[in-house]
Amino acid sequence: MTANKENSAQSWVDPDEIPDLTGPEWDEAFKNAKVQRGRPKALAPKISTTIRLSPDVIEHFKKGGPGWQSRIDEALRKVAGL
Repeated sequence: MTANKENSAQSWVDPDEIPDLTGPEWDEAFKNAKVQRGRPKALAPKISTTIRLSPDVIEHFKKGGPGWQSRIDEALRKVAGL
């Protein structure tokens, strides 16, 4: 049986060892830094909706595993000629 390995990451940083980030050289760097949070915006985001489908249709697409909703979307787009 394998034993759990202890975490090798240092859990405590001495506050005296942290560099000072309050100087003017850092002000300029932080001001010009581009912050990107989260997932990029989609060009054509999908719209959430509710649709009633037969249980056997849902079961068929769910058998394919994750991405079943996207596969339904693809099938509908194909039938609609999009």
